[in-house]
Amino acid sequence: MTASADFWFDPACPWAWMTSRWMLEVEQVRDVTTTWHVMSLAVLNEERDEHNENWLRKLGRVRVLIAAEQAHGNEVLLPLYTALGRRIHTEGRGGNDDTVLPEALAEVGLPASLIEAAGDARYDEALRKSHHAGMDLVGMEVGTPVISVEGSAFFGPVVTPAPKGEAAGKLWDGVRLVAGTDGFFEIKRSRDREPIFE
Repeated sequence: MTASADFWFDPACPWAWMTSRWMLEVEQVRDVTTTWHVMSLAVLNEERDEHNENWLRKLGRVRVLIAAEQAHGNEVLLPLYTALGRRIHTEGRGGNDDTVLPEALAEVGLPASLIEAAGDARYDEALRKSHHAGMDLVGMEVGTPVISVEGSAFFGPVVTPAPKGEAAGKLWDGVRLVAGTDGFFEIKRSRDREPIFE
């Protein structure tokens, strides 16, 4: 029986990008389908971060994702995230390149007019609803990604490089095992490398 997973991401996060690529591998080797959702590091950190140009750019990108989903359905989120993530992370263009968003929209065949949503607070209610649908499952002490599968939700896994093939499946099996254990909260060790985008 196919398992249903929900995955919350912010395209700004390199670790969520790594986990999303792992999740796509998992779908190839395990009987699971993923529904993609938007969360926002800008919203998560709005009380801590200075609301500067970088913060506004992060907020703008997730507003555009929400606008695209509203206008064209949930199925556009993964291709748009992939187009954004490849430019931001794999190509190393980072969060400050203003050409990333229009290029990503064009790549997936979405109208350039969606870029207007970046500066439009009308999308914030839907953004916060999507954000909290994921974050409320795991608490506000974590970030992105959040994954929920069959009643069990967790942050992460934070891993680099993203495992491929059966290695991806084994990690999925292990993550589900520990996340599904009542009273289990955390496994962690210090990161000793930057994301490896392969």
